[in-house]
Amino acid sequence: MKNILVLCHNVEPSMRKLLAVGAVALTLSLSSCAGSNMNKGGQGGVGGAAAGALIGQAIGHNTQATLLGAAIGGVLGYVIGNEMDKADQQRLNTVYERGPSGQATAWVNPDSGNQYRVIPQPSYTNESTRKICREATVEAVVDGRKEIAHTTACRDAYGKWHLQN
Repeated sequence: MKNILVLCHNVEPSMRKLLAVGAVALTLSLSSCAGSNMNKGGQGGVGGAAAGALIGQAIGHNTQATLLGAAIGGVLGYVIGNEMDKADQQRLNTVYERGPSGQATAWVNPDSGNQYRVIPQPSYTNESTRKICREATVEAVVDGRKEIAHTTACRDAYGKWHLQN
Protein backbone atom coordinates (compact mmCIF):
# COMPACT_ATOMS: atom_id res chain seq x y z
CA MET A 1 0.00 0.00 0.00
CA LYS A 2 2.87 2.36 0.83
CA ASN A 3 4.28 1.87 -2.70
CA ILE A 4 0.93 2.76 -4.22
CA LEU A 5 0.73 5.95 -2.16
CA VAL A 6 4.25 6.93 -3.25
CA LEU A 7 3.32 6.22 -6.86
CA CYS A 8 0.20 8.39 -6.57
CA HIS A 9 2.15 11.15 -4.85
CA ASN A 10 4.47 11.38 -7.89
CA VAL A 11 1.56 11.67 -10.32
CA GLU A 12 0.30 15.08 -11.48
CA PRO A 13 -2.90 16.26 -9.71
CA SER A 14 -5.06 15.99 -12.84
CA MET A 15 -3.90 12.43 -13.39
CA ARG A 16 -4.56 11.57 -9.72
CA LYS A 17 -8.18 12.53 -10.22
CA LEU A 18 -8.44 10.27 -13.26
CA LEU A 19 -6.79 7.41 -11.37
CA ALA A 20 -9.21 7.88 -8.47
CA VAL A 21 -12.21 7.81 -10.80
CA GLY A 22 -10.78 4.73 -12.49
CA ALA A 23 -10.28 2.99 -9.16
CA VAL A 24 -13.85 3.74 -8.09
CA ALA A 25 -15.17 2.58 -11.46
CA LEU A 26 -13.19 -0.63 -11.27
CA THR A 27 -14.36 -1.29 -7.73
CA LEU A 28 -18.00 -0.71 -8.64
CA SER A 29 -17.75 -2.82 -11.76
CA LEU A 30 -16.13 -5.72 -9.95
CA SER A 31 -18.53 -5.53 -7.03
CA SER A 32 -21.48 -5.69 -9.41
CA CYS A 33 -20.21 -8.99 -10.77
CA ALA A 34 -19.32 -10.62 -7.46
CA GLY A 35 -22.24 -12.97 -6.92
CA SER A 36 -24.75 -10.22 -6.32
CA ASN A 37 -28.41 -10.38 -7.10
CA MET A 38 -28.11 -7.20 -9.14
CA ASN A 39 -30.06 -7.46 -12.39
CA LYS A 40 -28.68 -6.63 -15.82
CA GLY A 41 -30.07 -3.10 -15.52
CA GLY A 42 -28.18 -2.48 -12.29
CA GLN A 43 -25.00 -3.90 -13.73
CA GLY A 44 -25.47 -1.88 -16.90
CA GLY A 45 -26.14 1.25 -14.86
CA VAL A 46 -23.02 0.79 -12.75
CA GLY A 47 -20.87 0.00 -15.77
CA GLY A 48 -22.37 2.86 -17.78
CA ALA A 49 -21.87 5.32 -14.93
CA ALA A 50 -18.26 4.24 -14.53
CA ALA A 51 -17.56 4.51 -18.25
CA GLY A 52 -19.42 7.82 -18.46
CA ALA A 53 -17.45 9.24 -15.53
CA LEU A 54 -14.16 8.29 -17.15
CA ILE A 55 -15.20 9.76 -20.50
CA GLY A 56 -16.56 12.91 -18.84
CA GLN A 57 -13.33 13.41 -16.90
CA ALA A 58 -11.19 12.78 -19.97
CA ILE A 59 -13.18 15.26 -22.06
CA GLY A 60 -14.03 17.97 -19.54
CA HIS A 61 -11.17 17.67 -17.02
CA ASN A 62 -13.46 18.80 -14.19
CA THR A 63 -15.89 17.47 -11.62
CA GLN A 64 -18.97 18.74 -13.45
CA ALA A 65 -18.02 16.88 -16.64
CA THR A 66 -17.29 13.73 -14.63
CA LEU A 67 -20.66 13.84 -12.88
CA LEU A 68 -22.53 14.60 -16.10
CA GLY A 69 -20.75 11.72 -17.84
CA ALA A 70 -21.61 9.39 -14.96
CA ALA A 71 -25.27 10.42 -15.06
CA ILE A 72 -25.62 9.98 -18.82
CA GLY A 73 -23.68 6.72 -18.80
CA GLY A 74 -25.69 5.40 -15.87
CA VAL A 75 -29.04 6.06 -17.53
CA LEU A 76 -27.99 4.60 -20.87
CA GLY A 77 -26.31 1.64 -19.20
CA TYR A 78 -29.47 0.93 -17.21
CA VAL A 79 -31.73 1.14 -20.26
CA ILE A 80 -29.47 -1.02 -22.40
CA GLY A 81 -28.58 -3.49 -19.64
CA ASN A 82 -32.04 -3.86 -18.18
CA GLU A 83 -34.20 -3.79 -21.20
CA MET A 84 -32.19 -5.01 -24.11
CA ASP A 85 -31.04 -8.56 -24.41
CA LYS A 86 -28.62 -9.68 -27.12
CA ALA A 87 -31.35 -10.06 -29.74
CA ASP A 88 -32.64 -6.55 -29.06
CA GLN A 89 -29.13 -5.12 -29.25
CA GLN A 90 -28.68 -6.83 -32.63
CA ARG A 91 -31.95 -5.31 -33.84
CA LEU A 92 -30.80 -1.89 -32.66
CA ASN A 93 -27.50 -2.38 -34.51
CA THR A 94 -29.47 -3.22 -37.67
CA VAL A 95 -31.57 -0.05 -37.31
CA TYR A 96 -28.41 2.05 -36.99
CA GLU A 97 -26.96 0.33 -40.06
CA ARG A 98 -29.99 0.18 -42.38
CA GLY A 99 -32.92 2.03 -40.81
CA PRO A 100 -34.43 4.77 -42.98
CA SER A 101 -33.75 8.22 -41.53
CA GLY A 102 -36.72 9.73 -39.74
CA GLN A 103 -38.77 6.51 -39.95
CA ALA A 104 -39.57 4.42 -36.92
CA THR A 105 -38.61 0.76 -36.70
CA ALA A 106 -40.47 -1.11 -33.99
CA TRP A 107 -40.38 -4.61 -32.53
CA VAL A 108 -41.54 -6.62 -29.56
CA ASN A 109 -39.17 -9.08 -27.89
CA PRO A 110 -41.10 -12.39 -27.80
CA ASP A 111 -39.19 -13.61 -24.72
CA SER A 112 -39.42 -10.54 -22.51
CA GLY A 113 -42.44 -8.78 -24.01
CA ASN A 114 -40.42 -5.55 -24.09
CA GLN A 115 -41.35 -3.15 -26.88
CA TYR A 116 -38.96 -0.92 -28.79
CA ARG A 117 -39.36 1.89 -31.28
CA VAL A 118 -36.25 3.47 -32.80
CA ILE A 119 -36.18 6.55 -35.01
CA PRO A 120 -32.72 7.01 -36.57
CA GLN A 121 -31.49 10.27 -38.07
CA PRO A 122 -29.17 10.68 -41.08
CA SER A 123 -25.63 9.43 -40.62
CA TYR A 124 -22.70 11.82 -40.53
CA THR A 125 -18.94 11.68 -40.17
CA ASN A 126 -17.69 12.67 -36.73
CA GLU A 127 -15.00 15.28 -37.39
CA SER A 128 -12.75 14.30 -34.48
CA THR A 129 -12.91 10.50 -34.84
CA ARG A 130 -13.61 10.29 -38.60
CA LYS A 131 -16.18 7.57 -37.82
CA ILE A 132 -19.64 7.31 -39.30
CA CYS A 133 -22.16 8.17 -36.57
CA ARG A 134 -25.91 8.35 -36.25
CA GLU A 135 -28.30 9.78 -33.71
CA ALA A 136 -31.56 8.05 -32.81
CA THR A 137 -34.45 8.27 -30.39
CA VAL A 138 -35.02 4.95 -28.63
CA GLU A 139 -38.40 4.43 -26.98
CA ALA A 140 -38.79 1.36 -24.80
CA VAL A 141 -41.84 0.04 -22.95
CA VAL A 142 -40.88 -2.33 -20.15
CA ASP A 143 -43.37 -3.54 -17.55
CA GLY A 144 -45.76 -0.83 -18.70
CA ARG A 145 -43.16 1.92 -18.18
CA LYS A 146 -42.18 4.02 -21.16
CA GLU A 147 -38.61 5.25 -21.31
CA ILE A 148 -37.07 7.47 -23.96
CA ALA A 149 -33.34 7.86 -24.67
CA HIS A 150 -31.72 10.10 -27.26
CA THR A 151 -28.63 8.25 -28.41
CA THR A 152 -25.64 8.57 -30.69
CA ALA A 153 -23.83 5.54 -32.04
CA CYS A 154 -20.72 5.32 -34.22
CA ARG A 155 -19.68 2.44 -36.47
CA ASP A 156 -16.39 0.67 -35.83
CA ALA A 157 -14.08 -0.79 -38.49
CA TYR A 158 -16.04 -4.07 -38.38
CA GLY A 159 -19.42 -2.45 -39.04
CA LYS A 160 -20.73 -2.72 -35.48
CA TRP A 161 -22.37 0.33 -33.94
CA HIS A 162 -21.37 1.46 -30.44
CA LEU A 163 -23.33 3.89 -28.27
CA GLN A 164 -21.39 7.07 -27.58
CA ASN A 165 -23.61 8.71 -24.96
